[in-house]
Amino acid sequence: MEGQEGTQQLHLVLAHKRFLLTHPDVQDIEKVRLKEEVFSMVKADDMAPFYETLVAESVLEMDQSVLDSMRAKIEEEIKKLDEKIADAEENLGESEVREAHLAKSLFYIQIGDKDKALEQLKVTESKTVAVGQKMDLVFHTLQLGFFYMDFDLISKSIDKAKNLFEEGGDWERKNRLKVYEGLYCMSTRNFKKAADLFLDSISTFTTYEIFPYDTFIFYTVLTSIISLDRVSLKQKVVDAPEILTVIGKIPYLSEFLNSLYDCQYKSFFSAFAGLTEQIRLDRYLHPHFRYYMREVRTVVYSQFLESYKSVTIEAMAKAFGVTVEFIDLELSRFIAAGKLHCKIDKVAGVLETNRPDAKNALYQATIKQGDFLLNRIQKLSRVIDL
Repeated sequence: MEGQEGTQQLHLVLAHKRFLLTHPDVQDIEKVRLKEEVFSMVKADDMAPFYETLVAESVLEMDQSVLDSMRAKIEEEIKKLDEKIADAEENLGESEVREAHLAKSLFYIQIGDKDKALEQLKVTESKTVAVGQKMDLVFHTLQLGFFYMDFDLISKSIDKAKNLFEEGGDWERKNRLKVYEGLYCMSTRNFKKAADLFLDSISTFTTYEIFPYDTFIFYTVLTSIISLDRVSLKQKVVDAPEILTVIGKIPYLSEFLNSLYDCQYKSFFSAFAGLTEQIRLDRYLHPHFRYYMREVRTVVYSQFLESYKSVTIEAMAKAFGVTVEFIDLELSRFIAAGKLHCKIDKVAGVLETNRPDAKNALYQATIKQGDFLLNRIQKLSRVIDL
């Protein structure tokens, strides 16, 4: 299950194909091809436990002869691995015993038996002394967590890895953990933290086992757009050489990013429409599709209105290449939700911005806190006098 450098781990490729098989927007003819690919991948790795899960979900049809064949091969392989462990414990050193246990852990991961894999990884950890090797076991657990989208397991593993780093650990593994944590944050709708972690890892990315570099840049740009201010976006994303070398390979992404920064709103909406399918068909972003679409529109509408004290709805609709009715409906929703600081004068057909004054708000907060502090001091002085 170990991903080679530059190669995504096959089990995560399989997980994505499984996701597409259950997605209502994927065409039936495409699902026929995906079903064949998933079945051949399951057979190649003798994934009997996972095959049974897929059959129970009606993703694949049951073929009893194939299942019996896989079970027989698994039984035979486990017998060999147990013999190796017994031989290592009797005749070899501690490192060989650990390697034999690790081989059994990886086999359980390969066949998709989550419970036995986690149990065996714990046994392997008890035989492990070096911090770096313990970290590698955590990465195996994290990959298992992302395969099953078990966020509780992922969260606990990330905390465990951070505790291990307090004992030591090299920078390469620390940087890899940032990408894993970033993916976890993005999958749990913490886009701000995800963007920060991805941007920190952009020049040291080596985590090819969970996704290719192109996908990493795709996630970095998407999370940054709704998390960073214009100045930070320019410095860290728009002008970043690592992003510039790859962004052109990803359809619509360059236009999406640059048209937002250059205030070309018509082009932005066009690119945004092109990206929606990629976001909807992404295993990690799919649950947050509607939320992300809302947040992006909030960013772009806020940026447009920032330049005006008042503007006609017609002018705004023209800038975005949409109808007046569409922009009116959109803005009314965002204003009602408190996402945009403006009001619509329907009679005049004008939008009037009423941005909160940040300095005034800070001044009022300081005065309020000062009054609170003085009251506390007065009460305290009365107690001391008594």
